[in-house]
Amino acid sequence: MKKIGPVLVFCLFNLCNAWGQKPKFKVVALYENGGHHIEYSIAAKSWLDKLAADSNFSIDYIQNTDKIDDAFLSNYQLFIQLDYPPYAWKEKAVTAFQNYIEQGKGGWIGFHHATLLGEFDGYPMWQWFSRFMGNIKYKNYIATFVKAKVNIEDKVHPVMKGVSPSFIVEKEEFYTYEQSPRPNVHVLASVDESTYVPNSDIKMGDHPVIWTNPNYKARNIYIFMGHSPVLFQSIDYTTLFRNAIFWAAAK
Repeated sequence: MKKIGPVLVFCLFNLCNAWGQKPKFKVVALYENGGHHIEYSIAAKSWLDKLAADSNFSIDYIQNTDKIDDAFLSNYQLFIQLDYPPYAWKEKAVTAFQNYIEQGKGGWIGFHHATLLGEFDGYPMWQWFSRFMGNIKYKNYIATFVKAKVNIEDKVHPVMKGVSPSFIVEKEEFYTYEQSPRPNVHVLASVDESTYVPNSDIKMGDHPVIWTNPNYKARNIYIFMGHSPVLFQSIDYTTLFRNAIFWAAAK
């Protein structure tokens, strides 16, 4: 029988040690597993699982708010609202989430559907969540999709490290709101509506698409783009997503 060399022993020891490492932090992702966002959810989960494995954090997925309460959220340093709307949440989940954000128990990243704020499917608008998102209410969306240029406004924010000053979003159904969130949030990026291809009459003028609300204790960031799986082919988008995770998970 051949002896195992010292170099191989050292490598095996380090590999086993890495396998046994405690995750740096724990993430829970609330996502939609149906409807027209399913393809984005599938792509996001695949990308997130690889990032978690490569970066030594753990991630759990839930498809509804049934499990969410204070005890459940206490297990996680980051809550990702991955294309999940702010309505039809269980009452205990609403209370626990608000406490989580207001008391800074963990960070939050919201995507796309998280600003579908209004009266939908017989549910009233979640007023607290509207304030959290900058006191906005959903108005309209570009159902036919457009290609557009997103411009970074705060280039020194940690979430924007390595992200191009502007980048192209190939396919998105940009929402409009009854008013811009800008007066109530810190805008990190906006979409240039003059670059819509094809052109659309559904415009806001001032149209933020990435922002954070410094009025809440939890680190939080909302990223509008999150409908099409083609987003994960963009280095700027995946860099932004990765940065957001590590920034929001830090206390």
